[in-house]
Amino acid sequence: MRLARCCSVLLLSVLAFAAQAKMVHRAVDWTLGSTHFHSVLVYDDATAAKRPGLVMVPNWFGVNAAAVKKAEMIAGKRYVILLTDMYGAGVRPTNTDQAQAAVKPLYADRSLMRKRVNEALAQLRAQAASAPIDTSKLAAIGFCFGGAAVLDLARSGADVAAVVSFHGDLSGGDPVQAKHIKARVLAMNGADDTWTMPAADKFLDEMRQSPAGWQFVVLGHAVHCFTEVGENEPGCKYDAKAAARSYRLMHQWLKSAFAGSP
Repeated sequence: MRLARCCSVLLLSVLAFAAQAKMVHRAVDWTLGSTHFHSVLVYDDATAAKRPGLVMVPNWFGVNAAAVKKAEMIAGKRYVILLTDMYGAGVRPTNTDQAQAAVKPLYADRSLMRKRVNEALAQLRAQAASAPIDTSKLAAIGFCFGGAAVLDLARSGADVAAVVSFHGDLSGGDPVQAKHIKARVLAMNGADDTWTMPAADKFLDEMRQSPAGWQFVVLGHAVHCFTEVGENEPGCKYDAKAAARSYRLMHQWLKSAFAGSP
């Protein structure tokens, strides 16, 4: 009877802790130049164990509910993610015209893009004072426009273990910049992505000059936006199989990079 009572108390304690555990969404704000940025730190507080930290740059719609949901899914209990605002707190696109207008200045000035994504990395590192981040294991991931941003983070020579780009813009680099890359680069694009694949050959030429490990994965039959749940346009379409495969590759790539193994 006493053993049963102890087991019941233990079970209730475990259930109570599980009920309290939740995904944390914490505002992280900073100012760069004259622009104020509003990003979100996402992680599971079920454990206090330190884990890798990821800068996550979403697609061109920026920080919104869908991006937060994706960050939660990727973070799980594996990572602490800084969902990164690249535009400024006052810019939150809700349609493609607004999104095009938001990304245009950054594509026109890649030095500005690199400055902003590097600041996001610095802000992620600073969160280790109050969040369970292992600062020896930092990386960046990005989707569509965000893929271009994290590739530019690598091109800037940032001190991160890896960057992973999902259906990202491959243009904007050159072999001279590639020689500064320290991060292991994984880029995954759909074979039928008419938006990004035209730049694939130049991207390969660029990456051949990188001293760091890199891989370019072409996902058969996938078009642009293959990880973006809800997208269903001819050239921009969610593909559950391609998304699942790309996430598996991401986890494997990051695990290997953090371990320093081939």
